[in-house]
Amino acid sequence: MSTLKDKVAIVTGAGSGIGKAIAELYAKEGAKVVVSDINEQHGNEVVELIKNHGSEAFFVKADSGSAEDNQKLVQATVEKYGRLDIACNNAGIAGPAQKTGEYDIDGWNKVINVNLNGVFYGCRYQLEQMLKNGGGNIVNIASIHGMVAAPLSSAYTATKHAVVGLTKNIAAEYAQQNIRCNSVGPGYIWTPLLEANLDDAALSAVAAKASMNRLGKSEEIAELVLFLSSDKSSFTTGAYYIADGGYTII
Repeated sequence: MSTLKDKVAIVTGAGSGIGKAIAELYAKEGAKVVVSDINEQHGNEVVELIKNHGSEAFFVKADSGSAEDNQKLVQATVEKYGRLDIACNNAGIAGPAQKTGEYDIDGWNKVINVNLNGVFYGCRYQLEQMLKNGGGNIVNIASIHGMVAAPLSSAYTATKHAVVGLTKNIAAEYAQQNIRCNSVGPGYIWTPLLEANLDDAALSAVAAKASMNRLGKSEEIAELVLFLSSDKSSFTTGAYYIADGGYTII
């Protein structure tokens, strides 16, 4: 298939989970994919997987919470492929599980830096390059907690609400310069991040909160991201799409 034929795409946090699924699907649909992650081993494994399926990719190690690393990521992409058409800012962390009045300050700052500053830094340099291209497309991965609370995770909730707002601002500012920006709000998806932060009882509990009574799959989120990254969604910008199995409808 060739929905993204000849496009150049960056995916952050692409070493596992949702980011990995997005990178694989982008490649399957014809894009040259820049796999970025702070975990070098995982990132290179995704690149090899993509190459083994006959597609093109390379790895750039980057800390999404670093402005300098985000700038270098875009520079490396342009040096390799000459342009940047698509960026999916996916990297994120959960942070401590504590009430707001007891929340660890260092934990708060870390979550803010990765989940919010990291998305801003990414967009900052991606937009700069996309303007040179004459257009582009950004998809920011937020969460269902971009619209509802996540008790004991105030930093996570705050950052995901902020990502939705940042996305809308970018969409409004760049709509007439051929740049679209949308956000996706996954519900509870079976990923290493979720598995690392919830025990079996908690996983069953959050699955039961969705009307579908199950956790989502990374591949299901990737399909939505693909749509928003392609010309099939050419009249869509500033939107926030929930994919949660019905978690937020009740």
